[in-house]
Amino acid sequence: MAGWDRLRQLVRLEIVQRREEGCSVDGMEEKWRACGEDEAKLTELYRELARLEVSTDFPFEEPSDLTGIRRLRPDGPRRYEADHDEMTWNDRFLGAWLGRLSGCALGKPLENWAMMSGSDGRPGWRNVQLWFEGADAYPIRGYVPERSRAESLGLSLARWGSASTRESIRFMESDDDVRYTVLGLLMLEERGLNWDSWDIGKLWHSRLAYQQVCTAETQAYLNFAQTTFHAGGEKPADWEARLAWVRTHLNPYREWIGAQIRADGFAYGAAGHPELAAELAWRDASFSHVKNGIYGEMFVAAMIAAAFVESDPEKIVAAGLSEIPATSRLAADVQRAIEIARSAEEPLELVERIWEAFKHYDPVHTNNNAALVAASLIHANGDFDKGITTAVLGGWDTDCNGATVGSILGASLGARVLPAQWIEPLNDTLHADLHGFHPIAISECARRSYRVFRRLREEAASLAD
Repeated sequence: MAGWDRLRQLVRLEIVQRREEGCSVDGMEEKWRACGEDEAKLTELYRELARLEVSTDFPFEEPSDLTGIRRLRPDGPRRYEADHDEMTWNDRFLGAWLGRLSGCALGKPLENWAMMSGSDGRPGWRNVQLWFEGADAYPIRGYVPERSRAESLGLSLARWGSASTRESIRFMESDDDVRYTVLGLLMLEERGLNWDSWDIGKLWHSRLAYQQVCTAETQAYLNFAQTTFHAGGEKPADWEARLAWVRTHLNPYREWIGAQIRADGFAYGAAGHPELAAELAWRDASFSHVKNGIYGEMFVAAMIAAAFVESDPEKIVAAGLSEIPATSRLAADVQRAIEIARSAEEPLELVERIWEAFKHYDPVHTNNNAALVAASLIHANGDFDKGITTAVLGGWDTDCNGATVGSILGASLGARVLPAQWIEPLNDTLHADLHGFHPIAISECARRSYRVFRRLREEAASLAD
């Protein structure tokens, strides 16, 4: 079984992953090249990589269990006391949904390799800039133009984002960043606080087609199929032992961005309660990710939950950092991004410095994208336009970062003040490519999130008594 890619590519990326986790992989690339396409040899090399131990001089401590994570987190605002009236709460929830979807739509057509990783010696952010400049649309003030003089440089848009261009956008088209937000809402509607990583696997298998999952999610989706059965739906007594295999077997993507984009639906249900938002994110992320892959979802979830009450972007980012280990690579990377954001004078300087600081990561790794998100939030200082356009200008995972920054700023600002050029083209319509959500009014999703929030607040209060 391979999955997202051929076994040879999975093993090659496993070498990278083990190195990043702090293991010595000396000689492993030579062994990999010697394997060729021989699957038996590649499998044995993969097993050898899996047996490696983290070096004793690795400067980070990065547990994946919730108790271990909380042991290493700094102090923070675990829960805010909010005095919003019902109208304000509803406005914040609608703002969060609209912010997420508009930021996603802005970045979606740019989600191709040249914009994400660069081309012809140019960084990805420069290619994004060139596209808008070539359409006489820079600085970015609206959705992506479908044509640009930058095509003469070999640049093009992603074929799957054609319904989100400036000329075509009439609704929020289907996207994985959208589907996972809906799935988070569905989980909380159906189960409240009573669910874990096993239930995530069952939800995915019942709601997501195989072609709708990518990278780490593909590998976990397949692995879960190998450790469960259709004849009965009960969770096995040894699920925790099985989970370790489900989220790691042939999954070199386990610290990539896939979990980070799944935070929003859960965070909306825990609005104003970063600790709970981070816990729900941990339950979700643990199905497919480890270490920094988990922290990314927890970091984002806590920021979103805080944003429903807090408006200061530095405090919002600090709330996110307060729910992940201070001893992690992600915490160190975000702190570095904060310092860059504090001193950068304009967006181009910001994205260039962020790119240079974190370009050693894969374009869809958790850490570089989370760093760009944090820097964009702080640099924008509450300006929705500046926030989502900076996040998308930065390259890497353009739609994911635009969506996350949009979600946070939308929750903080509320729908009533979001700029019309981003909101009106969506026509209050979402196509999620999920049953019951294709199409659906975005405002209905927001109302359902608000109802879930109220239910979970009561459920959490009863559990605390």
